[in-house]
Amino acid sequence: MRRILKQATLSLALLLSLPAAAQLRVVASTSDMGLLAAEIGGERVSLEVLAPADRDPHYLVARPGMMRALRGADLLIHTGAGLEQGWLPAAMDGAANPAIREGRAGNFNASAQVSLRDVGVAADRALGDVHPEGNPHFSLDPLRYARVAEALAARLATLDAQGAEYYLARAEAFKQALAQRLPRWREALQGAPGAVLYHKNADYLLARFEVPLLGLLEPVPGVPPTGRHLRELIDALRGRDGVVLYHGYQSPAAPQRLARALGWDAREVPAYPPADEGAQAYFRLIDQWVRALGSTE
Repeated sequence: MRRILKQATLSLALLLSLPAAAQLRVVASTSDMGLLAAEIGGERVSLEVLAPADRDPHYLVARPGMMRALRGADLLIHTGAGLEQGWLPAAMDGAANPAIREGRAGNFNASAQVSLRDVGVAADRALGDVHPEGNPHFSLDPLRYARVAEALAARLATLDAQGAEYYLARAEAFKQALAQRLPRWREALQGAPGAVLYHKNADYLLARFEVPLLGLLEPVPGVPPTGRHLRELIDALRGRDGVVLYHGYQSPAAPQRLARALGWDAREVPAYPPADEGAQAYFRLIDQWVRALGSTE
């Protein structure tokens, strides 16, 4: 009798130690998409991120590790609009996972969930790093990012019906947390003089908070600054106030040269948040951009 009770106790302990449901295996192309997956999916998902936060996702290459991650994925979350065109299709082909193919529930294209800027740019790679589907750098706009979070919660609920209420509640909490911070960000950027960006990846943030975009260091998207283009910017902006912003994976030489010529500051800001530090990492990212844009003294 004791042996039977002992076995029953062990069996019950094993059952209690198991997760209530198997975690969804989620792969995110970039860290901003990974942050959303972790924030909305919580304990019900496992996550792998393909592009580190400190790398330019335009210029990665498909690697065996990416293929292995994608091979076992239940859900692929990618920015879309051509951002990962240079490497993600090849990685997906190598993974040979039909569940994450375009058009399947396991393929979540974030850019399809929001309206995009610059739709219809000519698809001529000779013109640089162009995106005819629209500008894919929408995650720096808090409102668009919140819309993607809501859409992602609905997709997770489709794949994991038992967790539907959990996902939707977490998306709503994230949306409300962003809404509480919007007035402070907007107030801090009132009257901001504007910025020159290296690449047009903060266009959505500037537009959301009505901060002027004064120019781009790239003469065309993806093409490094030239001396001629810098001289044109200097001539156009001389006597104005502003700031030059760039990322750690971009050379500081051209931003600093332009800033010196105009008497401005050149400031390095992150392009993406880390994926594994929760919603606070996104809030800190926007805080950093607001501080960089809001003061030129």
